[in-house]
Amino acid sequence: MPEDYSTKIVTMNYRRSCTKFTGEQLKILIDTFNRKPYPNYATRQKLASEINIEEPRIQIWFQNRRARHPFRKRSKPEEALKSSQDHGQGDLEERSQARRSRTYYNCSQLHILVEAFENNPYPGIVSREQLAEEIGVPESRVQIWFQNRRSRLFSQAKKEPDEDLEQ
Repeated sequence: MPEDYSTKIVTMNYRRSCTKFTGEQLKILIDTFNRKPYPNYATRQKLASEINIEEPRIQIWFQNRRARHPFRKRSKPEEALKSSQDHGQGDLEERSQARRSRTYYNCSQLHILVEAFENNPYPGIVSREQLAEEIGVPESRVQIWFQNRRSRLFSQAKKEPDEDLEQ
């Protein structure tokens, strides 16, 4: 067997190691979660710099925490109404930074991404990190690009049979 084939198998099965949080980091994350279980991007960025962990790891932590600790349903409709009226009344600066800015790719970056997608629509972390370094964007953006591309491909595949029936 060629050596590059065996290394390819290893890279396909590579899994990102778990992020280990210290007690102090967990305390900060749990306190924040108790106050705001769906923090926006600006809040996650602030937390990331405060506890020295990458923002995507913090986003995953919140997703996992919400999955493990389902919320209690509100007992009174008045509370739900008040909550919906208060929604969006936060700090203007925080609301303006609530979303990540859109990532724009140039032609050469798109060409590289499309080629990689055609070879493997489900790349592992190592492949995504290599692509990210090659095109000069964060790995999390590459991951999102692949998710969006697979979703678009799935949507187009669902629409095509309907179009065939109409003709």
